[in-house]
Amino acid sequence: MSQMDHAQSGTPGFVTWFAATLPGLGLTFGIAVAAMAVQRLSGTPALSPLVVAMVLGIAVRNLIGTPAVAQPGITFSLRRILRLAIVLLGFQLTLAQLRAVGLPGLAVISVTLAATFLFTKWAGRALGVERRLAELIAAGTSICGASAVIATNTVTRGADEDVAYAIACVTVFGSLSMIAMPVLGSLMGMDAAHYGIWTGATIHEVAQVVGAGFQHGAEAGQAATVAKLSRVILLAPMILTLGALARRRGGSAHGSAPTPWFVLGFIAVVLLNSALPLPEGAKAQVVTLTSSLLTVALAAMGLETDLRKLHAKGIRPLALGALAWLFISGLGLALVGLV
Repeated sequence: MSQMDHAQSGTPGFVTWFAATLPGLGLTFGIAVAAMAVQRLSGTPALSPLVVAMVLGIAVRNLIGTPAVAQPGITFSLRRILRLAIVLLGFQLTLAQLRAVGLPGLAVISVTLAATFLFTKWAGRALGVERRLAELIAAGTSICGASAVIATNTVTRGADEDVAYAIACVTVFGSLSMIAMPVLGSLMGMDAAHYGIWTGATIHEVAQVVGAGFQHGAEAGQAATVAKLSRVILLAPMILTLGALARRRGGSAHGSAPTPWFVLGFIAVVLLNSALPLPEGAKAQVVTLTSSLLTVALAAMGLETDLRKLHAKGIRPLALGALAWLFISGLGLALVGLV
């Protein structure tokens, strides 16, 4: 068979795949566009379009129903688009940010992250919370909110309802931190650097960190943002470690745990961005693209979430989220005071 024959035989396969995927992609992208519009119209930068997209997706799934024809596109959004977005997230991070935080700041961030993850896993067992859900709450609380939850689930492989519950937890308690920490920081008379490290090392979402940090002044806001982005870099070793542990356990009920190769892509992009940073204009476009793709992935997650299953999980996971939130906030404050 000639090369032209090979090309022609491959074309129908791609056309068939594209036709099957298009309805679901149209649905997830449509919900993502609506979520970003809601965020802009609200005038609230801390309102994450990721969370809005998930809520809208849940509403469509549970009020209208997800059409079967959309399933291939929804699955593509949850897998391929999500992994691409996490790789592109590396363009927002550089090794210089780690140096800017300094060794004491990095020590606070690393110890707080590791201790919170382990405490949350332990507390989950004590409360009787299912292991996968506890792991997702631990990742979202200790690293970077919704992005960490959906990235960690590539190796944890929890149900979509587990992901939705974990994201709800980190959204609620991260928002409480965004409201409470500026007040507490002022009452305790914290200087900009210490306050920035505290908020950056403990608040769940990047947008929540920015919202809380800049309420204490520009210097505190910049310190908080850099600390938070340094914390996000630790997402890569965390997922690789969890993937290795899952394979040692023999995988999960959903099959053997995959190797999260996309995390290596994330690391490579961070290294590339450190050596050859993008121009500001191009970086802004990549940031927008990354946020948009993550929003699409969360829309797909919402479309896969059954509220009846979510309700059946009860209040214990919410209690776990609260305990994890109190733990990371208190430990971060204590370590900042010591360092």
